[in-house]
Amino acid sequence: MKHQHDFDSLVGRSLFGEGNSRRTFIQTAVGVGFAAAALPLSANTLVTTDSIGLTAGVITLTIDGQQVPVYRAQPEGKINLPVVLVISEIFGVHEHIADVARRFAKQGYLALAPELFIRQGDASKYPSIAELIKEVISKVPDAQVMSDLDAVVAWAKVNGGNTDKLAITGFCWGGRITWMYAAHNPSVKAGAAWYGRLVGAMTPLSPQNPIDIAASLKAPILGLYGAKDSGIPVETVEQMKAALTKAGNKSEFVVFPNSGHAFHADYRPSYVEADAKDGWSRCLAWFKANLA
Repeated sequence: MKHQHDFDSLVGRSLFGEGNSRRTFIQTAVGVGFAAAALPLSANTLVTTDSIGLTAGVITLTIDGQQVPVYRAQPEGKINLPVVLVISEIFGVHEHIADVARRFAKQGYLALAPELFIRQGDASKYPSIAELIKEVISKVPDAQVMSDLDAVVAWAKVNGGNTDKLAITGFCWGGRITWMYAAHNPSVKAGAAWYGRLVGAMTPLSPQNPIDIAASLKAPILGLYGAKDSGIPVETVEQMKAALTKAGNKSEFVVFPNSGHAFHADYRPSYVEADAKDGWSRCLAWFKANLA
């Protein structure tokens, strides 16, 4: 159909088969390997999900003149799929995030993981977390992220996704974005925030935190946190919980007593298998209940 072709030309088209070397580089980089700052790798616990029965790989959306790579995974040949946005940690869309997208696709979702740092730099290249945060992450405006996610949702709507059944999940940096985007987009029906920061200093690029939007948040969010997370004290979880209860929001929290930060990251030493599996099961059940 002509209008479909025009939309794809404007908003995005598949990278596969294109000869442009820059696009080929993006296709190769996104969803493959791990960021230097995330090493050392715990390969013995790495969960690997195949793409059998899936359409999986990188697409690119042109948003405000910027090509934004997105790792897409979905059941092959299916349409009218519930949509889940998968938001990465500070390390960008690497192998683990792509694997999470495939896990959702195996459950019947159109899963989309956009590379949200593309304008600021290549998150995979920085050798330390401190350098990565200083040179890339600290320069990413919330407004840019919200706009990019809006464009991803718009693409999903005309490419086999049912955005009446829209969910979002994210890890660490992406956990915070899960809260923020659910408040930004009233079409979000459910979220699962994995150890995302809830309070903190406001900056011109991040003028609000999840605690600040609690009163206006409509979608129910499942917060998955670790009691031993030194960067996100349990007291801040309690503050957020109280703010949501006061607002009448039906969000829930699970605080895992034996876990710290990044307990779902099976490629890192922080991984806690029992809690990661429990959290994943709870996430799937939460989405099933709230997207019905």
